[in-house]
Amino acid sequence: MIEITDDTFINADELVFKASRSSGPGGQNINKVNTRVTLFFDVANCGSLSDWQKQRILARLATRSDKNGVLRVASQKFRTQRANRNAAVERLQQLLTDALKTRPIRKKSKVTYAAKKRRLEEKKRRSQLKRQRSTKNLSGDFTD
Repeated sequence: MIEITDDTFINADELVFKASRSSGPGGQNINKVNTRVTLFFDVANCGSLSDWQKQRILARLATRSDKNGVLRVASQKFRTQRANRNAAVERLQQLLTDALKTRPIRKKSKVTYAAKKRRLEEKKRRSQLKRQRSTKNLSGDFTD
């Protein structure tokens, strides 16, 4: 059993693993050993998740799931298949936990009276400065 939240668990039998050749540097080992592990989890047909949880997971992890509701997590960080398999399970657990977290609703706040006053005072100060810079000599005599 894999714990997602305090009251949500997923049976390990629902996970499907596929091993393939890993990419990147690794010498001769990379060409002959299937160490990359891809984990597939069918969210849409999972019996231990409620419909609300399934919808939320598929909505938040839409880039990692296909149109059939199968979630895909790959791991090739380690040199052994077992370590990559454990890493993929941990990553799936973390992704599902984050997807099921409820975010607090943002409360709109009003701009304070003091903040409005400071903004207007700054605008007046800038306006006054620019007005002083643009004083023109209207008399016509240009003496240095």
